[in-house]
Amino acid sequence: MQNIVILAGNIGQKPEVRATQSGTKITNFTLATSRPRLSEGRAIRDENGYRVMDTEWHRITCFNGLGKTVAEHCEKGMKVMVHGRIHYTKWTDATGVDRYGCEIIAEKVDFLSRPKATENENPELVDRDDEIPF
Repeated sequence: MQNIVILAGNIGQKPEVRATQSGTKITNFTLATSRPRLSEGRAIRDENGYRVMDTEWHRITCFNGLGKTVAEHCEKGMKVMVHGRIHYTKWTDATGVDRYGCEIIAEKVDFLSRPKATENENPELVDRDDEIPF
């Protein structure tokens, strides 16, 4: 049996780092993935000819060394590819209501673009797919 997830998208905010009582470092960030909105099997376009996109947000969790690397080198807007697994949680809140959550536990994160601060140093390495109207 398999539980494998591969997501490629844009980081939604600067990764946040925290530590457990036992010292395990945990880094969290959100990842936006987009796909064209379809109607009768064809991509819908807006009045300017751009595809209308549907965006989904994913919660990503990294541990220890991977989390440290992500926290040091990633920032909002960067494109990354996350390899990992889906993890579901259930808890009871303070009012006694059952709550559910879903996150992706990252096992590998590949950087697909550079941080904005270094973008001007070598611009040919930065992905510009979002600027293409077709």
